[in-house]
Amino acid sequence: MIGCDCAVCRSPDPRDKRLRSSVYIETPETAFIVDTGTDFRTQALRENIRRVDAVVFTHSHTDHIMGFDDLRRFSWQRGSMPVYASAKTMADLERVFMFAFKGTNPFPGYLKPEPHLVNGPFFLGETKITPLPVPHGKAEVNGYLFSRSYWNTDLQSVRPAELHPAEPKTGNEGVLSQAADKMSAGRTGQSPVFQHERKVIAYLSDCSAVPDEIAQTIFGVECLIIDALREKPHPTHLSVGQALEVATRVQPKETYFIHIAHELAQSFEQTLPPHTHIAYDGLKLSF
Repeated sequence: MIGCDCAVCRSPDPRDKRLRSSVYIETPETAFIVDTGTDFRTQALRENIRRVDAVVFTHSHTDHIMGFDDLRRFSWQRGSMPVYASAKTMADLERVFMFAFKGTNPFPGYLKPEPHLVNGPFFLGETKITPLPVPHGKAEVNGYLFSRSYWNTDLQSVRPAELHPAEPKTGNEGVLSQAADKMSAGRTGQSPVFQHERKVIAYLSDCSAVPDEIAQTIFGVECLIIDALREKPHPTHLSVGQALEVATRVQPKETYFIHIAHELAQSFEQTLPPHTHIAYDGLKLSF
């Protein structure tokens, strides 16, 4: 924090030096960014990012959009930049960056946004992106679930609960996505083929609560990336205790805390439950 001499701000641990929250996702088909915060240019240079095929926005607060114009480098390479956001967030982007959205005769190197309103799940490459509307104080913002599909031809490996999605589930069994599994029978003598949705990442960068229906949607996700500002409660962000409670409901394989204030040192991770981590700038995860 500017002008602060607290233990975290003066920490020698480089992981305590934090820029604004954002995530860059690269798949075999495409690469995209979630939010373009004030530090986007610095982050792109640090990580040597050479490709951005689209940008997805959670909401329009300053710390999540003010690096938007630095997308011009990637827009110029592609010819335009697909922008995905809720109607409210898109309206704010169009107002703040009117020069980009309303440019009548833009220079070839300028940013050329290609707006896409997020009203439900959509795809970037083979990645299904499901919006997760959550409260952020009095505002509503989008988190996102990133899923990938895979096929299973081994009937014995499919649990009965997955074959009968209408049946109630108990314990640690996963909750099926609203996009129902598809089953197709091949020629006589072939094994049935089952399509499954792999819930890879749930990204909830800014929220003050996680409704039960959202927790159900992301139940059993491989990686939960979630707001955990500090230990003390805050009106627009989850505290550490609240984030841990969400993780208990969601039961992810791994949990990473983000959007962390300077009250929380990286060393605090030692006090967290197993498979729960404090994210840091430059952290890379593979799935």
